[in-house]
Amino acid sequence: MKLDVIKQRKLWWTVSIAVTIIGLLAMAISWKQIGAPLRPSLDFVGGTRFQIGLDCTKADCKKPIDLDGVRKLLDAQGLTGSSVQAIDAQGQKAPGLAIRTSNLNAEQQDKLQKALVEKVGAFDPKATQIDTVGPTLGKQLFSSGLTALLVSFAGIMLYMAVRFEKDYAFFAIVALVHDVMITIGVFSILGLVAGVEVDSLFVVALLTIVGFSVNDTVVIYDRVREVVAENPEQPIDDAVNDAVNQTLTRSINTTLTVLLTLVSIFLFGGETLKNFALALIVGFTMGAYSSIFIASTLLALWRSKRGNPPAMKASTETAA
Repeated sequence: MKLDVIKQRKLWWTVSIAVTIIGLLAMAISWKQIGAPLRPSLDFVGGTRFQIGLDCTKADCKKPIDLDGVRKLLDAQGLTGSSVQAIDAQGQKAPGLAIRTSNLNAEQQDKLQKALVEKVGAFDPKATQIDTVGPTLGKQLFSSGLTALLVSFAGIMLYMAVRFEKDYAFFAIVALVHDVMITIGVFSILGLVAGVEVDSLFVVALLTIVGFSVNDTVVIYDRVREVVAENPEQPIDDAVNDAVNQTLTRSINTTLTVLLTLVSIFLFGGETLKNFALALIVGFTMGAYSSIFIASTLLALWRSKRGNPPAMKASTETAA
């Protein structure tokens, strides 16, 4: 069965636009609530994070933790505005807490920990984790991550412009922006409904998504160029359809193989890697989608509007 991506291109574009708009709305709501489009983790904003789980041999684990009581305790400690979230302790079936506050020294941490023990019960040392990141380091991590993302986009655009033509490069970047925006939008929604935070690994995930997505796009564009060179009189819509179908099995198999690994990491890799794996799952899925249904159809539309000009570099590179 031959997939006609051109015939249904308005459907593909509508789906992408709708999902992107939903993500942008979530980012706008998040910005209004917390002053950022995503819920930043300790890596970016700095502070002290307590992640604790109850010891069920010494505390009552059958009833939920009183979050309002914990917030009042933090207010009494002079830590008003701290983030408090109920969690399941990592590797445990016991209720736990994730608390993020301003920077606390060792004495303040001990004081808060003792007050929490009195309020909610004894903690399991194996499920207790305390991290502190200074605000300066957090800002450096954020700026470095943003710079790396922008540099990667610039490098990819330069490579595509050299390897193909300028319109190829432009639509490849459109597809990359599409993938990144949808991934960010999904995490903005998760931040609103489930309190999911993004950390430095999320930036690593975005950079990985960019690399994976452009790889799929290059394969399809390379085949488009070859088909155009072999049949210069063929309409560009037909050439793009042929190129997509010739590379479709390869794209799907590559993506599914990677997704199987990522799903395994998401399910069994622990809390530290769960959000990283989820970002890659969303981004890689969107990368395959955008390469097949967005980048190719936009190129076909643009070239048909220009009168289906042949790729100038195609004949020489195909011969080589």
